[in-house]
Amino acid sequence: MKEDFLHFLWLFQYFDKTNLLTTHGETLDILRVGTPNDSSGADFSLSKLHIGGVEWAGDVEIHLKSSDWNAHQHQHDQAYNNVILHVVWQNDAPVLRADGTPMPTLELKERTNLKWLHQYQILLNNKEVIPCANQFTEVSTIQKLSMLDRALIKRLENKAFLLRALLVKNQQDWEETTYQVLAKNFGFKVNSEPFLRLSQGLPLKVLLKHRDDVRQLEALLLGQAGLLWGKPQARQENGLADEVYIQHLQKEHRFLSHKYRLEDAQLSYDQWKFMRLRPANFPTVRLTQFAALIHQHQSLFSLFFNHDYKSLTKKLRINQSDYWQTHYTVGKATDKKVPGLGKNSIENIIINTVVPLLVLYAKEKAQEEYLERATGFLENIKAEDNRILRIWEGLGLKVKNAFDSQALIELYNNYCVPKKCLNCSIGISLIKKADTNG
Repeated sequence: MKEDFLHFLWLFQYFDKTNLLTTHGETLDILRVGTPNDSSGADFSLSKLHIGGVEWAGDVEIHLKSSDWNAHQHQHDQAYNNVILHVVWQNDAPVLRADGTPMPTLELKERTNLKWLHQYQILLNNKEVIPCANQFTEVSTIQKLSMLDRALIKRLENKAFLLRALLVKNQQDWEETTYQVLAKNFGFKVNSEPFLRLSQGLPLKVLLKHRDDVRQLEALLLGQAGLLWGKPQARQENGLADEVYIQHLQKEHRFLSHKYRLEDAQLSYDQWKFMRLRPANFPTVRLTQFAALIHQHQSLFSLFFNHDYKSLTKKLRINQSDYWQTHYTVGKATDKKVPGLGKNSIENIIINTVVPLLVLYAKEKAQEEYLERATGFLENIKAEDNRILRIWEGLGLKVKNAFDSQALIELYNNYCVPKKCLNCSIGISLIKKADTNG
């Protein structure tokens, strides 16, 4: 038994309310269940009850046993002074308020469908990573699709929430926020943080002043990243002094960093990761692609918000400048052409930059059409291929596109792994189905 099950019973009132009485024999009528509280304090706030004919408004606290009240030291915590009802599975000890009067208590043990509890315990005790794996075929397609929709929206809202902190920090500047979010995504997981720090120390307005000259953009981005001089111990042996193009970028950076007072915001080489990366994902390559994108598009915000999927993917197919098509790093030429932004990179940008920005904009501006555009983008992208999705496919699910795959990743990571079956309509449907299974 976990307290989560009692939360579930109270929130949805899934218990026998016939002749409802407190443990002290007072009549109990539930006028308003209350609002679940995820922060400190009682479990439910803004509840309204009739206890012994008197109307009470306040909080509801939930425990497995009534003695947990004292075990958790709630009797000494002012955050619990507003509790009007103690909901427990077992009333094993009297509980007093701070003023010494008895705390009204509701015991659920004899009022709960034990078949539901048994089914919940089966899910909790299942050793499979997906608790309902053995019963998954018993769930209706409608229930599955409904939960996938919920999981996807939750995932998108969580991503949008993280971006909102940047928007607030940038004083509602959507262009600057778009630039910073895109920069972070260009670093992928390995170099996302230095990419973000770089963008925050190198304002977009500075780059836009030099948008017409891609070399100046490269000088600013690579120079501020600390990557224009190559790996410190390798500078001499690489003969960088002979690289005319690099010399030019270094000169441009010295001038521009002084002009815009950027010296203190410059990163160092050792803040970037190259090890175990494919050369096409080296930060030097990504930064020069980033420079090419800014060179070609005056407004990243307009690029992402004013184009459909087909048009956007076409505009994101960019190649870096000539030098960087033959170099993965400063001073080291390669025989193979260094690729530009490929299909996988573009889809990654759409999933992790464009879609969350569209969702954030939809919420901030209360314009639902941007949420529909975001989900439409996901429906156009082929599903990823990873371990999590293969598990779902093993249960018979068809993963058609990124809409499905993103939803299933969210469901797996934030519902199945932590066994939050009571927050999942699939889990709830199986628990309630226990009534019909004898």
